[in-house]
Amino acid sequence: MFESYSTVAGQFFGLVSLTLCVWAFSSKQDDRLLVLLLSANVAFALQFMFLESWTAAALSLLVIARIALARRYPGSKAAMAIMLAASGAASVLTWQSWADLPAIVAMVLGTVGMFLLRGIPMRVSLGLAAVAWMLSHLLVGSVGGSLAEALVLFTNAITIYRLYRAKKRYPEVID
Repeated sequence: MFESYSTVAGQFFGLVSLTLCVWAFSSKQDDRLLVLLLSANVAFALQFMFLESWTAAALSLLVIARIALARRYPGSKAAMAIMLAASGAASVLTWQSWADLPAIVAMVLGTVGMFLLRGIPMRVSLGLAAVAWMLSHLLVGSVGGSLAEALVLFTNAITIYRLYRAKKRYPEVID
């Protein structure tokens, strides 16, 4: 009985994160993107907790810290290294099986992208991370999370195109 409530709760939080991710990646402003991703990752962490994917849950919580640190210390290799070390420790402590690997790959790609990249390159890195997160969601059976990542990829690709087009029109304005 409890297991079915847990599954329903996990699916609910996956759908909440779906909404927040689409909103985030439709933004052309990096700051808005990052703030909305904070909220989406709270929902992802809850989803993974309810679906008992502990590595993905721990890394989703660390994504929240990563976003905050990347906003405060953009380009900081020291902050990035601390975040990667914390992610490694969390992964070792929560590892259950090889099904945890996609979440780890996603965390590394997202961390490097958020600390070292901006604009289109950051969104490409986050898109690759979304592919790894999608695999993680599929492995735990999350409908909302899988759809969230698929729509993140689609929305992110459109935003990359919009940024590219704007950069061609106004190269002095768009970074």
